[in-house]
Amino acid sequence: MHQFPRGSGWIEVICGSMFAGKTHERIRRLRLDALARQKVQVFKHKLDIRYGKEDLVSHDRIRIPSVPIRRATDLLDRIRTGTQVVGVDEAHFF
Repeated sequence: MHQFPRGSGWIEVICGSMFAGKTHERIRRLRLDALARQKVQVFKHKLDIRYGKEDLVSHDRIRIPSVPIRRATDLLDRIRTGTQVVGVDEAHFF
């Protein structure tokens, strides 16, 4: 288990080629965080409507609710107090 100073955090990047399962892995990790009773919020770019306008959806149709945003700065305005885990899909769109 990692020990971090209170109020700090880290960034995890999931990268790979197309159809490598990146979104599937992201959804899996976010679900585990939610099961661990952490407050989770998920964001994706508003232009990404491949499988749904609001949900984050993997190629194999596994989905999790998300908030579509237009700019990366919009994310800061939408994070709720107490959120512990923030998931962002397709960060390169921003």
